[in-house]
Amino acid sequence: MSWTVDPELAELARLGTPTVHTDPELARRDLLEAFTQFATMPDLSGVEVEALEVPGPPGARDVAVRVYRPTGAAPSGVVMCFHGGGFYRGNMDAEHGSCVEIAREVGVVAVSVGYRLAPEHPYPAALDDCYAALEWVASTGEFSVESSWLGVQGASAGANLAAALCLRARDGGGPRIDYQFLAIPELDHRLATPSMRTFIDTPVWTRDMAAQSWAWYLRALDGDVPAYASPSLADDLSGLPSAYISVAELDPMRDEGIAYASALLAAGVPVELHCYPGTFHGSTLVADAEVSRRQQQERIDVLRREVRR
Repeated sequence: MSWTVDPELAELARLGTPTVHTDPELARRDLLEAFTQFATMPDLSGVEVEALEVPGPPGARDVAVRVYRPTGAAPSGVVMCFHGGGFYRGNMDAEHGSCVEIAREVGVVAVSVGYRLAPEHPYPAALDDCYAALEWVASTGEFSVESSWLGVQGASAGANLAAALCLRARDGGGPRIDYQFLAIPELDHRLATPSMRTFIDTPVWTRDMAAQSWAWYLRALDGDVPAYASPSLADDLSGLPSAYISVAELDPMRDEGIAYASALLAAGVPVELHCYPGTFHGSTLVADAEVSRRQQQERIDVLRREVRR
């Protein structure tokens, strides 16, 4: 099938349909090679970065985090950041540039979370790690989240974890989350949307890769999938934080993001939804493309607007 890809993304698109590996280590290698080819080192001016380990879930290891603090003026809130990678690959390095930019340009502390990966650590390990990091952020005196702003943001599987964190915190009386920024979110394990049936061999991410990621993430479940794993299953979205959701036009997961935005709106949750034309899942790897710069700038503008409300 042919699509109209943004011309500036053509180099990445020419890599073709990615291989679906049955060995997660090979899949992780492929993603690392893509980042190595397209990633650039961020300018760290105006930001201090600290690597920490914070208390993990009961019975589990501590959780690695990176804390990005803006220098100069006191930060006006905290943004927790969750990397993508289909639950089975990726790490905090994938969010490094974004966290630097968020800390410096938005004027908040960015906290990136190194959660455990499937299939070695299936659901709920990743979400448990993220929730433990949320509790640490909420309890440490440095961030004063009782009186300041707290947002969560992620892309792809990271957006799933951000959305699930909002559900779990609401349902369990957990820390207050003020905003959720969900980029190209992976939210629905059923793989039944029109876009999931249409974009089966797109660059970077395919339907088969989505199916594998869900199989690995949910492998410890006996068929009963909770909404904390697949947020599209949630039957009550009321009382959740306001949201920004972005989707890529040529992404198998496009329609589940649109559907989640619609469901949030129907539940009375304010939502901003943006579909970027000519883009595909992971196309922001081409960071200097105009459409990628627009997406990156919109994240900064939206978070800056929300933290100042």
